[in-house]
Amino acid sequence: MIDPKQLLEQVLGGNMGAAGRTLKSQLDAQSGSRGFAGGAVAGGLLGMLLGGGGRRRGFGGGIGTAALGALALAAYQNYQRQQQGRVTPAPANVGALALPHSQPGADGNPFELTLVRAMVDAAKADGHIDAAEQRRLFAEVERLGLDSDAKAYVFDLLTRDIDLHGLVAAVDTPEQGAELYLAARLAIDPDEPAERAYLDALAAGLRMPAELRSSLDVAPEKSLS
Repeated sequence: MIDPKQLLEQVLGGNMGAAGRTLKSQLDAQSGSRGFAGGAVAGGLLGMLLGGGGRRRGFGGGIGTAALGALALAAYQNYQRQQQGRVTPAPANVGALALPHSQPGADGNPFELTLVRAMVDAAKADGHIDAAEQRRLFAEVERLGLDSDAKAYVFDLLTRDIDLHGLVAAVDTPEQGAELYLAARLAIDPDEPAERAYLDALAAGLRMPAELRSSLDVAPEKSLS
């Protein structure tokens, strides 16, 4: 049986660079917990997906499940405050808030699995995962230590067609929509036209306001400033 949270941690846990380590430390301090953005696994699936050809990508891996949810939630709440004309600081103890993925999606499935789908689909958007790349990724996934159900789920995602409609339909709340978009944003290079088009289509499907999208696009960078 798949452990959704563990699988999401495995996908997010690419090689953590200096920026990722700094972000992790800052988020840990905000939450009062050393493990807030923890769980990064060297050689995680996101790092594998994004590492082909030495191509530069977006923010990359290295932040944990809780950090992803907290960044999305903070961006959404800040957008709400701005719409209400109240620009106030975000709550200091973000770790105490209920994160978007803590609730099932609209399809009744754990929302962590939908986030995994979003990242894999985003990484496939430029078409670079051909048959040879799939074989390389399958071999790498075998070394992640996933159980048989989780491996089967990942293999299926790598081979199935991209399904934007299904992703959007799985979103149950605006906060989940923000987290879904941010997860996909982590997995793309915004300078790649095909990947940017995927992100544009996802934002349109989510009916995401431009102001919220802009905030999510820079969420990790703002956390480092």
